[in-house]
Amino acid sequence: MNRLAGIAALALGCMVAGNAPAQDEQAASQFVPVDDEPAAQLFLDQPLPAPLAPGAVVVPYRTRHFRILPVFGMGALDVSPRAGHLHVSLDDLPWRWADAGGNGSVVVNGLPPGSHKLLVELALPDHRVIAAESVHFVVPASSTPPHADTAHASHAH
Repeated sequence: MNRLAGIAALALGCMVAGNAPAQDEQAASQFVPVDDEPAAQLFLDQPLPAPLAPGAVVVPYRTRHFRILPVFGMGALDVSPRAGHLHVSLDDLPWRWADAGGNGSVVVNGLPPGSHKLLVELALPDHRVIAAESVHFVVPASSTPPHADTAHASHAH
């Protein structure tokens, strides 16, 4: 190996070693099962302000030690690192919907003006909830629900 190649290899090795996690950190990998996984965490941001005026709510979220995937049932409980889906409910209503898309935002459209609460839960493949966060927000009174102004005209012939 020539001298230049040796220097490049040494520099690359130093960069890789500098970016490696410390020995006591547990790095999750989809290729290696994780023993004693850390607790799953959910983080909700406040709704994005611009979409609120027309009555749409876009709430960014992120997870830690948890992947949002379309896996369900008892057999999927053995997936490592931990995976599951979201349960989402609005204004303490008794029904909720599931989101397994993992796109990083919960979107609710056509909300009436006023105060609202969005509850987002991390659920395991068997629907057991392991973490939850909520966000409160106000849709301004000037908002117009989508499609409210699309009156259908009748045509007489």
